[in-house]
Amino acid sequence: MEFSEVLNNRRTYRDYSDREVSDEILDKVISAAFKAPTNDHLRQFEFVVVRGRENIAKVIAPLAKNMAAFKDLVFEVDTTGDKDKMAMFADALPKQQHMLMQSGLLIIPFYNQKQNPLLHPVEQSSLNYFASAWCALENMLLAATDEGLGTVFHIPVADEAEQIKKIVNAPEGYEFICLLTMGYPAEGAFLPKQKEINIHDRIHFNSF
Repeated sequence: MEFSEVLNNRRTYRDYSDREVSDEILDKVISAAFKAPTNDHLRQFEFVVVRGRENIAKVIAPLAKNMAAFKDLVFEVDTTGDKDKMAMFADALPKQQHMLMQSGLLIIPFYNQKQNPLLHPVEQSSLNYFASAWCALENMLLAATDEGLGTVFHIPVADEAEQIKKIVNAPEGYEFICLLTMGYPAEGAFLPKQKEINIHDRIHFNSF
């Protein structure tokens, strides 16, 4: 695909077929992460790859008790009344666990949080390693799209991160940014409507 096609085709899928993602494609997607910019140039990323629905279910077990609270939070904070946004949540919320297991492939991107604790930054630059990890993730999403895959990720809420780090025996000092799944989209998979954005309404010269 041309790069512009990859950008336009990158979409979030929550429904996957049973077709397995090969190790070769998995390697390509993870390799893309190491092409992203990092603040210290060391690219200290580590990836836990979990295959098989039973194995994934064990890793994401902490999600179950948080789903009710997560649903309440989403609907409480929404004041926009945006129909497209709420349609997306109506599809997404019931699938938080299912979508991570269905493709049979889960990736947990870890990074070394060297400075202040992630949830207690001293200043904006304390989040440099966190920001670098998200740059790496975007590369992975685009690489997966280029291979004809769909992707979706779940950002941990409440105590999920700490519980999952224990389950996968993460070393001290390492954090993960999300739970990422990728796979071949199921036929008829729901796609949320994307907002049409006029970029000239969002570009401000010299001041906001």
